[in-house]
Amino acid sequence: MSQFVKELISKMTFTEKIGQMTQLSGDFFASDNSAITGPLQQANLATTDLYQVGSILGVSGVDEVKKIQENYLQHSRLKIPLLFMADVVHGYRTIFPIPLALAASFDPQLVSQTSEIFSREAAAGGVHVTFAPMVDLVRDPRWGRVMEANGEDPFLNSELAKASVEGIQGQQKIPDADHVAACVKHFAGYGAVEAGREYNTVDISEWRLRDQYLSGYQAAIEAGVPLVMTAFNTFQGKPATGNYHLMRDILRRELGFKGPLISDWDAIGEMIAHGTASDLQDAAQQALKAGVDIDMMSMAYLKLARRVHPSSELVDLVNQAVERILNFKESLGLFTDPNRGLHSENEKQIFSTHNLEIAQQAAVESTVLLKNKNNLLPLSKDCRLGLVGKFADNPDLLGSWSWQGKMAETQTIKSALQENFTKVSYIQNQQLQAVDLQLLKQQDVIVACLGLSAQQSGEATSMTHPQIPDQQLALLRKLQQLNKPIITVLITGRPLVLNPIIKNSDGLLLLWFPGSRGAAALAQILLGEKEPGGRLPMTFPKDLGQIPLYYNNFRTGRPLVGDKSDLENKYLSKYIDQENQPAFCFGYGLGYAKTALSESKLDKKTYQSIDSIKVSVKIENHSDISAKQVIQVYCHQIVGETVRPQWELKAFQKVKLQPKEIRKVEIDLPLNRLAYVHSDLKRRLDPGNYCLRVGFDSQSGLRQSFKII
Repeated sequence: MSQFVKELISKMTFTEKIGQMTQLSGDFFASDNSAITGPLQQANLATTDLYQVGSILGVSGVDEVKKIQENYLQHSRLKIPLLFMADVVHGYRTIFPIPLALAASFDPQLVSQTSEIFSREAAAGGVHVTFAPMVDLVRDPRWGRVMEANGEDPFLNSELAKASVEGIQGQQKIPDADHVAACVKHFAGYGAVEAGREYNTVDISEWRLRDQYLSGYQAAIEAGVPLVMTAFNTFQGKPATGNYHLMRDILRRELGFKGPLISDWDAIGEMIAHGTASDLQDAAQQALKAGVDIDMMSMAYLKLARRVHPSSELVDLVNQAVERILNFKESLGLFTDPNRGLHSENEKQIFSTHNLEIAQQAAVESTVLLKNKNNLLPLSKDCRLGLVGKFADNPDLLGSWSWQGKMAETQTIKSALQENFTKVSYIQNQQLQAVDLQLLKQQDVIVACLGLSAQQSGEATSMTHPQIPDQQLALLRKLQQLNKPIITVLITGRPLVLNPIIKNSDGLLLLWFPGSRGAAALAQILLGEKEPGGRLPMTFPKDLGQIPLYYNNFRTGRPLVGDKSDLENKYLSKYIDQENQPAFCFGYGLGYAKTALSESKLDKKTYQSIDSIKVSVKIENHSDISAKQVIQVYCHQIVGETVRPQWELKAFQKVKLQPKEIRKVEIDLPLNRLAYVHSDLKRRLDPGNYCLRVGFDSQSGLRQSFKII
């Protein structure tokens, strides 16, 4: 604590300290420099409460932020500036592919680059903190917030968490005026909600939390994230926001997090609905003891300010919280310049040509080619295209959490294809009348743009049937009867059950929600100017009944062995009405070029625990076109102290190859990545026998054995 902060705290009243620990939404403040009375009355707050709060949620724009900040400081006794926070998840005005799509790029450098761009745009708009990245490990596509996640694998999640934080903060522990601060969320385990239902119970063991779920948060903290947000869910029967063990013991003491901890929206107040707090004051005390510094929108901490004689314990806890908040404000330079970075000149970089070019590149690298029968793709420029489907002429390509993104500025797929192909015949009618079918028969290829709307993924969008609606499937069945090649383009924020689409499509492109320049990226991909670079960060199931389905499940005592005996033996871990196998596995994705791996080698056969494995493999491009591929390294531990997954991703590298190029690729794998959490809840590396598999997805590859002594 600096001398300045120490002196400032000594001047503050108890009520002013509580104010710093309270966050209100922007609708409590008016554009004309006066308080909005409606929200104040609704929340039973006085005007004096308004001018003591420490932070505001969901406001941006140079003029708006300046007005609110200046008005606030005029009424603030100690002139402590406001913090402005917002959900800038995958773009401010320039919208990049959703985080799950960016995870499909398997490219931390790209994630860092896109994060830095939206951080600069947000900072130019007056934002100080973004509630990103979300690093909740997720295995259930029924949960709508999978679109914000990095997928089902702990290692990929950790690598991208680190890249995102570093990009958002401009490779700095303390972001300058050109960047916003990151806030990692949601601590902890929110991605494991039962049945994929939003705000539902999480019931996982502490062993599993530590072994698989904590690493993403830990990576963000080690990268320098200055804020953490609590989760809505319970952990071991206690809401996370009031969970002392989770927040004090694990987050602060073990993971070493020292910055402000903020609740999610009304999460403190929701402890009453959970049934673990009797009233708002009880909830506030539990959250404060757990170490939550900022109350977002429950007004719970303001209840504590009403106390005439607060206890010494309460005063100490409040002082600790306020110290963390003011230290953070000082680190951002707000006391020196409350309007840091707020210059109209900086707003010119928002939605710039450069930013849009990177958005288009990101969409290309995130798109996953799932099927390409008879090498239908790419297409020639003079190919006659029949364009149909709900998303063919629909600007709904940005996805949830695209805050300042504007659909009016988003090019549609129809527009992009008409700019790039000689002849595009667009059929608007989704019912396909006889005249429409006759026109489509005259085309060379049909492009069907299907999917879910942005409102069908994101927060509070849990689904029992994550699949394409029946009306769109009926359209595809009609198209299939024309006996024309069909390319299906999928717009989605989550994995889907795709059986009817796989069956009725010759080409299948997973575009996700691709952002501001997704349509232009699709045109490049269809033409072969760019090769789709994505690989699946989540498993796509064959059947709804398989969910949750993920590649790195724990081994069972009666596993499938992979031969005919699996059919003959009833008493195995399997279904009687469906295969265990997914439609598409984690890491899967096709390219236009044909590539192959050979000559996989390890530098040694025996290692010490402090060593790194040098994995070498030869990759060859057999095609006359350039190629891009993701080399994935998986590890299998033969015997563990606890049960282990059959295979776990431990390294990956994205490579680009020239036509006919053959290259030797070396990948470094530190052995400490193979450590796991034992039954005593300590992470360590076991001696023993292991196997590595090097391939292009989670189900196949070249194997090498080694031993750790």
